[in-house]
Amino acid sequence: MSDEEDDIILSELNDEELVEQMFDDLYDGMKDEIEEGVNILLERGWQPYDILTKALVGGMTIVGHDFRDGILFVPEVLLAANAMKGGMRILKPLLAETGAPTIGKMVIGTVKGDIHDIGKNLVAMMMEGAGFEVVDLGINNPVENYIEAAANEKADIIGMSALLTTTMPYMKVVIDAMVEQGIRDDYVVLVGGAPLNEEFGKAIGADAYCRDAAVAVETAKDLLARRHNQRATG
Repeated sequence: MSDEEDDIILSELNDEELVEQMFDDLYDGMKDEIEEGVNILLERGWQPYDILTKALVGGMTIVGHDFRDGILFVPEVLLAANAMKGGMRILKPLLAETGAPTIGKMVIGTVKGDIHDIGKNLVAMMMEGAGFEVVDLGINNPVENYIEAAANEKADIIGMSALLTTTMPYMKVVIDAMVEQGIRDDYVVLVGGAPLNEEFGKAIGADAYCRDAAVAVETAKDLLARRHNQRATG
């Protein structure tokens, strides 16, 4: 099928059919089609926030579930996330103009001494795909990077990644510094990486250990919802 025929089909679909098609295109990592779908919905008068939540986040939720269940694997998820980023590039300036809400804001980075970033990048992409705003600090981050970025960005979540057994103890250094400064309870702290496990996460005082990107998204949503409920009833 030619690109021209694709264009005709996408533009001829009704809104509901188009959103369903965008789910499929996201799943298959088809960036050009996602960008086109976003533009068609904008032309039809859709609000940017509705396109984000109903088309992009809706599609990435399916990707996340299948990744969690072992149906999709990292390369396929990265393709889907890249397609979503194409749509987000169009929507981001429009969302900023309208002051659209986000689920929450996350600062994420690999800890000091560690230069591995594939897992962290995947978490960042999946979090964005779920509607979170993500500030990626990159690799080799000392305590100050996390704490300053979290304060400056008014983040809800701090995410730390480590792939080496020698660097994972640094996560406790960051959490201990937060406790000393009296800011530990201001943030949800999530940790992840190949050598970690749930017991380690508990031992260092993190809110949760996330074994992969799909779990990170679900855990972040759950913990933020609980915090909001506690504040509402507190």
